[in-house]
Amino acid sequence: MDAKDILGLPKNGPIMSQEKKSRPQKESQRKPDGISREVYALTGGIAPLMPSLDINQLKRKALSESEKITWQWLPFTSSARKDNLQLYHWVRVVNGVPPTGDYSFAKFNKSVDVLEYTNDEYEKFLSDPSWTKEETDQLFELCKRFDLRFIIIADRFSSNRTVEELKDRYYSVSRAITIARAASPADVAGHPFVKEPYNVSQEIERKRALSMVLSQTKLQERRDAEVLAEAKRISVARKSVKAAEETELPVVSDAGPEGAEKAAGIDGISTSPNAQLPSGIAAPPVSETASTLASLRMLRVYLRTYALEQMVQAASSSAGLRTIKRVEQTLQDLGVNLKPKVPTKLVCAEHLELRKEILTLLNLQKQLQYKEAEGSSYREGSYSETPGTPPKRAQQDRTFIPDSTSFGGDKVGKRDQKRKGPGRLSEVPSSPAQSKRPRKLKTSDG
Repeated sequence: MDAKDILGLPKNGPIMSQEKKSRPQKESQRKPDGISREVYALTGGIAPLMPSLDINQLKRKALSESEKITWQWLPFTSSARKDNLQLYHWVRVVNGVPPTGDYSFAKFNKSVDVLEYTNDEYEKFLSDPSWTKEETDQLFELCKRFDLRFIIIADRFSSNRTVEELKDRYYSVSRAITIARAASPADVAGHPFVKEPYNVSQEIERKRALSMVLSQTKLQERRDAEVLAEAKRISVARKSVKAAEETELPVVSDAGPEGAEKAAGIDGISTSPNAQLPSGIAAPPVSETASTLASLRMLRVYLRTYALEQMVQAASSSAGLRTIKRVEQTLQDLGVNLKPKVPTKLVCAEHLELRKEILTLLNLQKQLQYKEAEGSSYREGSYSETPGTPPKRAQQDRTFIPDSTSFGGDKVGKRDQKRKGPGRLSEVPSSPAQSKRPRKLKTSDG
């Protein structure tokens, strides 16, 4: 029994009344030129967003049916070689006509123009006790052959010379020849041989430092990095402290804009620690002067008259308008211009110093007036009572003397004191002692 028996289906399959319809074949699309096969398989022939055709293919001329292109194995020579060596390579030939001209890669053969000297020039300008003419000739020949590759030149050189010695000899000879052949030294002043001569000691020191750096271990590199980071941190901290000090309390000199800044730092009048200024007199705050100095430093370049005006305003900021006018009136009375005609460093410093002294004088006058008014008010307050009234100090200094006659008399009661005022009590005469009833004596009194 199988599945067909269970489902009640005939074992022979149902006869298809209709023949199986054949699927229509898809039209094959040809891959366009300029698109790789992998890209075309991924996109499925979808038009790309950007043009995929090579522009050079559009510019290329269409090959006519008459042109016939072949590749042939042909000989060639290069102008870069002096021995006329003949070599072979594949060449594209059109209609059987091979290309003519120089080898296409000969233009990349670049060589160094090494100067040549004569025997007379060597005897006059190039003689050196540490070098012979044969060694110098060999050096220049190798420089011309190996295009100034001094590592190879030192390896091929006959005597035991270092690379620095070979470089020094070559550049010194070239420099001497260049200067000797020039009409005047000014004509070759910009030549590299003359402008930047070779320095042997600097080259040796550079290579030694480079060797030390390259031979360091990881631990040494880490320590060097820590030292550099600490040095950077210290420099940043010093700069911040210096900037804070300049902002809070600037350090100035005695002349020029610096002297003007010093003269502008008016601190009012100098009094003792116990002295107090009146409420109307106040010294200019240091913060205003410091802010003015900071703003002038930010400008870097400014006129001295502008700096003088700014410092005068900062010095007079705490004074009132009337005080400023009095300072200007004092300057006019002294025959001094409000603005110096010749604002040199010394003149500006002296002008600000004069303004400072005048302002100090006005502050002292105000303080003197204040003290005089305070003293006069104190004197007037001391003698404001009636002439017949004795001074209070005398009443305070008088000692109390008891009255012997009132020993046996009665005291004034508290109730009577409340009812009668102090004036009435003083006006009413006290009763004589004889009218009072004598007090009985106790045994303790006897």
